[in-house]
Amino acid sequence: MSKLEKAYLQLTSAAYNTMPGAPDSRVCILVTVLYLCLLLSVPLDHLSQIIWFALYPVITSAIIGIRYSKIFIASLFIIPLLALIGIFNPIFDTRPLFRIGNIVISNGWVTFTSIIFRGLFALQSVLILIRAVSFEGLCRGLRRLGIPAFLTDQLLFVFRYISVLLMETITVRRAIDSRGYGKKHLPIRLWGRIVGQLFIRTLDRADKIHQAMLARGFSGTLPEGYGVRSKLNSSDLIFLIGWSGALILMRVYNISALLFHN
Repeated sequence: MSKLEKAYLQLTSAAYNTMPGAPDSRVCILVTVLYLCLLLSVPLDHLSQIIWFALYPVITSAIIGIRYSKIFIASLFIIPLLALIGIFNPIFDTRPLFRIGNIVISNGWVTFTSIIFRGLFALQSVLILIRAVSFEGLCRGLRRLGIPAFLTDQLLFVFRYISVLLMETITVRRAIDSRGYGKKHLPIRLWGRIVGQLFIRTLDRADKIHQAMLARGFSGTLPEGYGVRSKLNSSDLIFLIGWSGALILMRVYNISALLFHN
């Protein structure tokens, strides 16, 4: 299986597959938004407080039935970007903060580490949200929460046509491989033709999909309640209230400082 085919399978899986043990999509969205707001509001020099926010992705992935190791590995790609954002903190902020043996740790290194952890935890929470309710469920939940339909529908369409573009790319790639006689690299002069053919094929496929939607009664707005429960059950409320209270406590109180003080 090629890399393009693996990417297509992962994309379609993220679009439609939901976890059986996941709460309602609206609950997952609200808790994730609250988590991101509280996590990003913690000052960068409060590293010990930020660490406690790791409990949410670890525990939630276990509740939903997702292996946290997969979420953690999937989030590592963002580390270079986060390191680029905070790389100058240790250089310009050299105020000593604490000492470990003979090593003095400056405030710049603490804030640099906080940027790494905050970025990782934030991305992991979003990955868990997508894995739990799928991208389609996410858009449906946003609509039920009051987001205008034209925004959520556009998100669904963009995500759908990305998979169409990827599938046509796989088809073109197979055609090139079957006619390439073992050649792995194509001349540069052929890339313009290939991109043009890919663009035309994608537009043609998208037009056929649109015609099929119109034939099935599409009037410009997708069905509102498909895939979303009308009412929240007791487990949804427990998840919402429990995590909301826990996250607020982690933001209001520095648990590490309280434990160390005691």
